[in-house]
Amino acid sequence: MTGAVALYRKDHQLNAARRKQIAAIREALDAIRPQLEAVRDDVETVKDDEQDAFDNMPESLQEGERGQRCQDAVDHLESAYSGLDDLVSSLDDVLTTLEDAEA
Repeated sequence: MTGAVALYRKDHQLNAARRKQIAAIREALDAIRPQLEAVRDDVETVKDDEQDAFDNMPESLQEGERGQRCQDAVDHLESAYSGLDDLVSSLDDVLTTLEDAEA
């Protein structure tokens, strides 16, 4: 076996090992995705419940401190939902990139 062929085989073996590592990383990240989606959906549910509570308050309470705290909570939950949604989208991008690297 010539030196070039031996080097090619060694590089090919290393490349196969790296591809397996990439696949393992991708699978680990893919396993996290449903959990992130579930948390994002839970945040949305709580936000919607808080918004409903605010909407069902008498106007006098909506304009008071209690209403302000409720509206602040809705705003913060909306921000948390948006961040989680961005995280899921970013994770999808990472998974696609890893699939490309694995090919």
